[in-house]
Amino acid sequence: MKPEAVDVGKRSPVRLVILASTLGTVFEWYDFFVYGTLATVIAQNFFPSGNAAVSLLIALATFGVGFGMRPVGAVLFGYLGDKLGRKYTFLVTVSLMGVATAGVGLLPTYQSIGIAAPILLVLLRVAQGLALGGEYGGAAIYVAEHAPRKKRGFYTSFIHAGVAGGFLLSIGVVLAANNFAAREDFASWGWRIPFLFSLVLLAISLWVRLMLHESPVFLAMQKAGTLARNPLRESVDSWPKWRKLLVVLFGVTAGLTVIFYTAHFQSLYFIQNAVRIDDTPARLIVGLSALLSIGWYILFGWLSDKIGRKPPIIAGYVLMLILAFPLFHMMSSAGNPELAAAVSRAPVVVRGSDCSFNPLATQGQSTACGRVLDSLSKRGIAYRKVQMAQGAPMVTIGSRVLASSDDAAIEQGLKDAGYPIGKVTPPLRSAMKVAFGIIVIAFISGMTYGPVAALLVELFPARVRYTSLSIPYHIGSGYFGGFLPFINQYIVAKTGDPFAGLWYTIGVTGMALLIVSLAIPETSGRNLE
Repeated sequence: MKPEAVDVGKRSPVRLVILASTLGTVFEWYDFFVYGTLATVIAQNFFPSGNAAVSLLIALATFGVGFGMRPVGAVLFGYLGDKLGRKYTFLVTVSLMGVATAGVGLLPTYQSIGIAAPILLVLLRVAQGLALGGEYGGAAIYVAEHAPRKKRGFYTSFIHAGVAGGFLLSIGVVLAANNFAAREDFASWGWRIPFLFSLVLLAISLWVRLMLHESPVFLAMQKAGTLARNPLRESVDSWPKWRKLLVVLFGVTAGLTVIFYTAHFQSLYFIQNAVRIDDTPARLIVGLSALLSIGWYILFGWLSDKIGRKPPIIAGYVLMLILAFPLFHMMSSAGNPELAAAVSRAPVVVRGSDCSFNPLATQGQSTACGRVLDSLSKRGIAYRKVQMAQGAPMVTIGSRVLASSDDAAIEQGLKDAGYPIGKVTPPLRSAMKVAFGIIVIAFISGMTYGPVAALLVELFPARVRYTSLSIPYHIGSGYFGGFLPFINQYIVAKTGDPFAGLWYTIGVTGMALLIVSLAIPETSGRNLE
């Protein structure tokens, strides 16, 4: 008996399906992103050290832990989604996410309970990662299995707009909380407000999702007795199935996710740390850019119904390879022209015999040259290293050789060379140029992300769709994307080049372009039944 021949009862109205799935995605990604938005504050409260850059790196590594757990959540909730149903599975995921996020807002800090604080924080990030591993697959499949065949890309694209909306909401709530509390109060207790706000979002999401009926495709399989006995085993029981999972992982999800996180998180950390824009205007710039960019995901989802799923994705990869470095250089020059001019006019060169530098060291660097690099790194100053056979480290700023290489001498030398040491608030015209750069990257993200939910749903059979879709998606987005902020900032700190982290994005995007071009079939219009 074919599933489509079975009477499956009531269908949820398509608009309610889209609303519920999109709202749930917004709220769940809000919960996940608010940690990344507040990474600098989290670093101060849970990972204190003598170097703010070190604390940020450790906080970003913890941010990545949540992403690292997403594949586990994908296996767990994918199995449940294929066995028990789409609706109830992602009711569980959104509940777990909301409770874990609120838990972060209630945690005592390192100053209160010591090492137990970061340990508990990591455990809550693990719970968030598990929840997120089950969310995307459920939402994408639920919408796609309700959507008309020729509007599948358009309808599912609202889920991707929801991901961007979650990031935007996290920025907005953080800014509101920042405005509510004075700077000192926000660093002390005000940062908890955005995490506790997740309880309100959880209540709304559950209320909307409880009004939904189960997916008609799942009900048809259930009544026909064609549900998979073991969805995980059926997803990987032959080489062609493994090949499809690997192609999706390295060709689709790895590429789109590094572009998405470059557009949002890497751009935020770049303008905060490398361009030295103050935190509040930096969040405003990125938040406004995200708001103006939500439509790109819907546009390219709609377009993929007309021209196919592959063309926008391939075009987006190509544009990212071409424009990544020019766009970030433009944002640097526009956001802090004084700093950009100083770097060009008086570049910093460090010469030493042993310039080994560990960006994660919490007890200080082991060599004199390493301490020089640490001094420059914590100020976000670009530098170039020159290896010497022997001798004490020597710092050159422009044409001037510093008489001493200690921290005070370096700061004074930078000031004398015209380097702005503190953070800046760019004028409106300059801020708009920075926002334009981020919007262009988000446009490229829309090209690669907008069509993907429909593509992935169409690639996998209904019996194992939740599991088969979720595993490669969450491994790709969890590891390639989730650790992007950490890898990027580590490369920057290690090399002294604020643009060097972009090579990670370029490398992954180039790999994805090759695989998608050669190995991904066109799926637009396939029958899901």
